[in-house]
Amino acid sequence: MWCHLNKPFSMQQFVGIFSLLTSQTAALDCETMKKTNEFPSPKVYSETDVIMKGQNVSLFCSNRNKSLQITYVMFRGMKHLGTWDGKGEPMIFNLRISEAGDLGPYKCKTQVSNCSRYSQEFSFTFANPVTTPVLNISAFQTETARYITLRCISYNGSLPINYTFFEKDIAISPAISKNVREPAEFNLTERIIGEREEYRCEAKNRLPNHAKYSQPFTMPSTGRDSCPFCLQLLLPGLLLLLIVIILMLAFWILPKYKARKAMRDNAPRNYGNKPMEVGIYANVCQNQAGTGHSQEIHYATPVFQEVAQGDHGEQ
Repeated sequence: MWCHLNKPFSMQQFVGIFSLLTSQTAALDCETMKKTNEFPSPKVYSETDVIMKGQNVSLFCSNRNKSLQITYVMFRGMKHLGTWDGKGEPMIFNLRISEAGDLGPYKCKTQVSNCSRYSQEFSFTFANPVTTPVLNISAFQTETARYITLRCISYNGSLPINYTFFEKDIAISPAISKNVREPAEFNLTERIIGEREEYRCEAKNRLPNHAKYSQPFTMPSTGRDSCPFCLQLLLPGLLLLLIVIILMLAFWILPKYKARKAMRDNAPRNYGNKPMEVGIYANVCQNQAGTGHSQEIHYATPVFQEVAQGDHGEQ
C-alpha cells in the first residue's frame, strides 16, 4: 500500500494532468475576461444600412480592447467570408451588394487564444434614390399680406421621403415625412415688403448623399395697390386671347380682301388701243350766296363704253 502510494507518476499521467490544469486555467481566464469586460463582444457596422443595388460598401468589425491581438472572422449567415488578424484598429471588410442574398445577415467573430465572442447580426436594405422634386406654389394676396402654399413632390424614390422647404438658402420648414406618394405641403404668410422671394424644396430618403432640390421659384415683388403675381398668372391666358383675336380678324378681313380683288378683276377693260377713262367725279351743287344753306356733294363712278361710229352718228 505504501509502495503503491510512493510510486512516481509516469510521463503520460503528468502531461494529462498539465493539460487539464491548463484548460481549466484558460477557461477560468476566458470567463474572467468576459465578466470583467476585458474581452467584450465585437461590434459590426457600416456607414449606412440603406444602399443601392450594385453598391460597394465597407463593413467594420471592432473590439473596444485595443491592447489584445485579435483574430477577426466574418460570416454571412453560415458562410465564412474571411479571417484577419489585427490589434487596436477595427478590421474592414469590403463588399459589393449585388443581389438580395448579399444583404445579410452578417456576423463578426473575435477570438483571443481559445476565447471567442460574437457580434450582433447586421443587414443591409435596398433603396432607390429620389428624383428631382417638383415645386408648385399658389398664392392669395390681400392689401397687407400674401398667403402662400408650397407643395413639393418627388415622383420616384423609395419611401419614406422627407421634404424641406427653403427661402433662398434658409430652411423655413421642418422635415415633412411622407410614407405615401403625395405632395408635402407648407403654408406661410408673407408681408408685402417689395422684395423678390425665391423658394425651393429638398427631397431625400434614407439613402445618404442623394438629396435632390427642385428648380427655384421666384415670387415677384408687389406693392400695396398692384398685383404683379396675379398678372403673371393671367399672362398665359391673355396671350392666348390675343392670338384668338388676331385669328378672328384675319378670317374676317381675308374674305373682304378677296371680294374687292374679284371686283377689280371683273371691272371693264380697254378695247383696242383707245384708253378708257374711269374715275370718280364729283358734282357740286352750290346754292346762291347768302342763302345760308349748306353745300351738297354727290359722288358717282361713271362707266364708259365704246360705241361704234355709225351708231354715234344716229344719236
